[in-house]
Amino acid sequence: MSTLLTLIVLLVGGGLVGAHLWTRRLAATAERAIPQKGLLRAVPGGRLHYVDLGPRDARPVVLIHGLSGQMQHWDYGVAEALSDTFRVIALDRPGCGWSDRDGEDQAPPAEQGRMIQALLDDLGVEEPVLVGHSLGGAVALAMALDQPEAAGALALLCPLTHGVEASIPVFKPLEVRNAAIRRLIGATLAAPLAKRNGAEALTAVFGPEPWPQDFPVKGGGVLGLRPKAYVVASEDLVAAQTAIAAQAARYGDLKVPGGVLYGGVDEILDPAAQGEAMRAHGLAYEALAGRGHMIPVTDPQACVDFIRRMAALA
Repeated sequence: MSTLLTLIVLLVGGGLVGAHLWTRRLAATAERAIPQKGLLRAVPGGRLHYVDLGPRDARPVVLIHGLSGQMQHWDYGVAEALSDTFRVIALDRPGCGWSDRDGEDQAPPAEQGRMIQALLDDLGVEEPVLVGHSLGGAVALAMALDQPEAAGALALLCPLTHGVEASIPVFKPLEVRNAAIRRLIGATLAAPLAKRNGAEALTAVFGPEPWPQDFPVKGGGVLGLRPKAYVVASEDLVAAQTAIAAQAARYGDLKVPGGVLYGGVDEILDPAAQGEAMRAHGLAYEALAGRGHMIPVTDPQACVDFIRRMAALA
């Protein structure tokens, strides 16, 4: 090996080691900022982190967050307001937040739905209102399709329901299909880059609305600086891209009542193609003028009112 090549290898290796050490520091800081706040329960395929709020004898509502998220997305008023009259189960999707999953096999929406249903069965939760935001909407739909008798109603907030023709720019770095490369990126480069580009990413996800300055902590955003956060988000995105077309082909079998609420100017998913299209499958459709993709954070009251209307259909 030439001296120049040796030097290049040493520099690259040293850079990756340095990035890994920085990633570990960022991850430790994130976990101190947002400690586990709920309970962990083992289910087939992993362990789920959840909180159980409100009266136990009330109609249950299950809150399922979206891509690269965690249960704190519901802490801007949705979970608290609903817990006055509903039993509210808010959870970290499998692998997200403080939940764990065995691996990539649990990434498809249907597999995540089976894990969540196992948790609900263990908790004695019957006929809940399934509330899914973004990718969580795809998971909620998978649950309604696979076990229609177990769900009471659907309340979908800016859900992913169909395939997306072009890559969503802010999520393009997650489109890694090789597991080894995905883990390498997660262990070295993902967190430092997320730290540097975090404000830009939040601007894209929330657009055209401003993102709240307390979102990194109150909304759990800094948990995205952990290696597993990148790995799981990449697995989720790739699995959803693969599975959503087959899932959409089954929407004619939907038997669970409910509806879709979209931000009228959502810049992540197309309200017409992803939301209004579900009218053809028996779901109601509503849009919020001037709102973007993150309506559980930017307009929690509208989300609460919508969830209550959908619960009345159960």
